[in-house]
Amino acid sequence: MESRADDKPSQAPDFNGLRVVAFESRMAAETAALIRRFGGNPTIAPAMREVPLEDNQAALDFALRLLDGRVDVSIFLTGVGVRELFRVMETRYEQARLVAALARTTTVARGPKPAAALRELAIEPAVTIAEPNTWREILATLGDRIELAGKRVAVQEYGVTNRDLLAGLEARGAEVLAVPVYRWTLPVDRAPLIAALRAIAAGAADLAIFTSSNQVINVMQVAEAEGIGAEFRSGLARMVVASIGPVCSHQLRTHAIAIDLEPEHFRLGHLIKEAAARAAQILAVKRVSSARIEVAAAPRPREAMRRDATAASNSPLHHHPMLKACRREPVPYTPVWLMRQAGRYMPEYRRVRERHSFLEMCQRPELAAEVTVTAVERLGVDAAIIFADILLPLVPMGVGLRYEGGDGPVIERPLRSLADVEKIPPITAADSLGFVGDAIRLVRGALADRTPLIGFAGAPFTLASYLVEGGGSRQYQATKTLMYNDPAAWHRMMEMIARVTADYLNLQVDAGADIIQLFDSWVGSLGPDDYRRFVLPHTRSVIAAVRPSVPVIHFGTITGNLLELMREAGGDVIGLDWRVDLAQAWARLGYDVGVQGNLDPVALFAEPAEIRRRARAILDQAGGRPGHIFNLGHGILPETPVDHVIALVDAVHEMSRR
Repeated sequence: MESRADDKPSQAPDFNGLRVVAFESRMAAETAALIRRFGGNPTIAPAMREVPLEDNQAALDFALRLLDGRVDVSIFLTGVGVRELFRVMETRYEQARLVAALARTTTVARGPKPAAALRELAIEPAVTIAEPNTWREILATLGDRIELAGKRVAVQEYGVTNRDLLAGLEARGAEVLAVPVYRWTLPVDRAPLIAALRAIAAGAADLAIFTSSNQVINVMQVAEAEGIGAEFRSGLARMVVASIGPVCSHQLRTHAIAIDLEPEHFRLGHLIKEAAARAAQILAVKRVSSARIEVAAAPRPREAMRRDATAASNSPLHHHPMLKACRREPVPYTPVWLMRQAGRYMPEYRRVRERHSFLEMCQRPELAAEVTVTAVERLGVDAAIIFADILLPLVPMGVGLRYEGGDGPVIERPLRSLADVEKIPPITAADSLGFVGDAIRLVRGALADRTPLIGFAGAPFTLASYLVEGGGSRQYQATKTLMYNDPAAWHRMMEMIARVTADYLNLQVDAGADIIQLFDSWVGSLGPDDYRRFVLPHTRSVIAAVRPSVPVIHFGTITGNLLELMREAGGDVIGLDWRVDLAQAWARLGYDVGVQGNLDPVALFAEPAEIRRRARAILDQAGGRPGHIFNLGHGILPETPVDHVIALVDAVHEMSRR
């Protein structure tokens, strides 16, 4: 198992000639020298570079706020960031004025490096965050030391936005100003990095050293772009992986890479010294037993646990093409299912609907099971999806949800403030939504292990937009107004929805759902910055909480500008609507995630020959690559001819057969 280096090395540091790959950039020369000093054979492969922002208006805005006394707390995350921030601010304002204004705020340093940079300016930090000084320690320390409610808090960022930190500050009532000072990008000369990745993939290295989370992101991006992502991961599994600390380790685990060693103190020198003392022994154990060594008490990523669970599965459905596609394994043909496949376009559905209300159909398990199974049998699709509605978790919230015949769902008592949110009673899925689990059990029995069953829920943003708007919307004015004017209420509501949604999805998994799909139908109304700040942490928490035994499909509409962020939020498969080119979108996402989609639903009104031509074009864009699930870009429309739907399913099966 993995273990942190909580005990000091028991032997003198000596790499004994191990081949060490380090992805360090800023301290590349020092890293190489230190590895040689301890008897290692270094390969330095810079994985990123810092690029100052060319027109950093945010830094100048911060300076003006600082001078005007409109900043209460200043959080500095890196020493380099402190120096670069002052360099930019001093192009317009005198250093002495800036330092005097900063000294009047509560200054917070994330560890010794920003503290040292502040002392260069004769400012002693009021608060220094202790190791491992992640965003969690920042929030915990500030919560103990400072009353954040109503405070104006500026955060000096470092390369990428820490959405968890910003959301946590806002959830505690702070007004947050993010101040970026530089960005991370790939090195200009990538040849050393590519050569190192190929060496690891070929088994020609013994130890890999990662010193930042952004390194991990860039390393994996380049490995996938070079087409050696799987080989690179396999190479890492046969060698020692050393991480400088928890943030870097977390990023490695999100890519299903286990960590063999973290230093007692999260510094580069400590990391290399402890690796020199312990790497040879760890490597010997791994090569003999093929055992992985886990960091003590660190949660394994959902993706890694799912791989373990599926690898050991004895389920008759384990080798079904739909589930294999979710795992990006080769399949005999491209599996196909269709959103809203049990819907008003089917006469069998309409006959049931004539006798029962929509909500009654959802809440009576025998009716939900009937229309679910009928659609699978009529269409010949490769997956069933339980008949339900994304808004069902809102029913027990007591907000007055009702379904109007022609106008869609209406919420009589929308949530517009923190007080409204706090009136929502505690909700347990088993008590309030157990009828969905009962319907899943009925479908599971009727399908008799022939066809996988998809459970689903609405994503937090989509549910929140209904709760705030009181129904559907075009501009989402009330939703965005709440986000912008009362972020504490927004995050509290999103946290509540995320908890209920995760509980509801796991109820479905426990009842027998083989796959989960998360629908974020309205998130395309947001830009990337708002998605990062107000949505991503909550969607990520839902997906991370889903039982690891099942894959998750993460779907949204009008999300061409959000695909990379959706991938960051999580999901084994990313759903694509018809507004993006599938080949281009998959290349942007990376081939270590599956894709689903993406025929325009209106195409099903065309003649079968045209439907076939359009399906062929999408299959060609997928290129036969493992991990493609054919679907529409959204749900089947009510007037769609049933025979056209069947023609599509048959065409996909025929044209994609390997």
